[in-house]
Amino acid sequence: MRLTGYLLCVVLVCLPAWFYAQEQSVNPGINRRYEAPVWQHWVNAFENPGRELYAQRQAIVGAVGLRPGMVVADIGAGTGLFTRLFAPRVAPGGKVYAVDISESFVENILRTCREQGLANVAGIVNTPREAGLPADSIDLAFLADTYHHFEYPVSMLASIHRALRNDGRLIIIDFRRQPGRSSPWIMQHVRAGRDSVLREIEAAGFQLVADQPLLASNYFLAFRKVAE
Repeated sequence: MRLTGYLLCVVLVCLPAWFYAQEQSVNPGINRRYEAPVWQHWVNAFENPGRELYAQRQAIVGAVGLRPGMVVADIGAGTGLFTRLFAPRVAPGGKVYAVDISESFVENILRTCREQGLANVAGIVNTPREAGLPADSIDLAFLADTYHHFEYPVSMLASIHRALRNDGRLIIIDFRRQPGRSSPWIMQHVRAGRDSVLREIEAAGFQLVADQPLLASNYFLAFRKVAE
């Protein structure tokens, strides 16, 4: 079974670009509300003490394991909460890419970073199929409540895999989707639970290295890129 899984990873990583272009959306329209977002509305929603990721933000940053000189991609950066927290941790010599499909989000993240004197942040407006990062350019990809927003998870994971350097890490934080326990909103909004996500990530060429019992409503999984 382990050999079969490894071979599947190799096949998925080596598939040509035309294959990913044929992938169908797993959740059409899930990101429509971010096409013209009202910035302050989402700041109030995402940077709210009632949101677990905001309340536990310092514990999350500590668990990520950042070091000076690292290059990090905050994918699905939203209002830039973690982008701004990461930037001082990777200085000097490090860099944070704020990646989001919303141009408005990226512009406002860069504005708030300038206001806070964070000069090591760059913005990328990506597409639903691509993270938009150069190959072998990052040490860590960080996704906080973002994976369930991927319309084309196979394509996006392939682009993240390409962007990571050898032994680069991928952090996935997302909602626990548990029938009978999770709220109706989570059951409707979140496509896949932890176990399904784990299988998808491993099939994309990653190996699970840590499962942090850090959060109540979200899981925290750390993966290592498997070399091609």
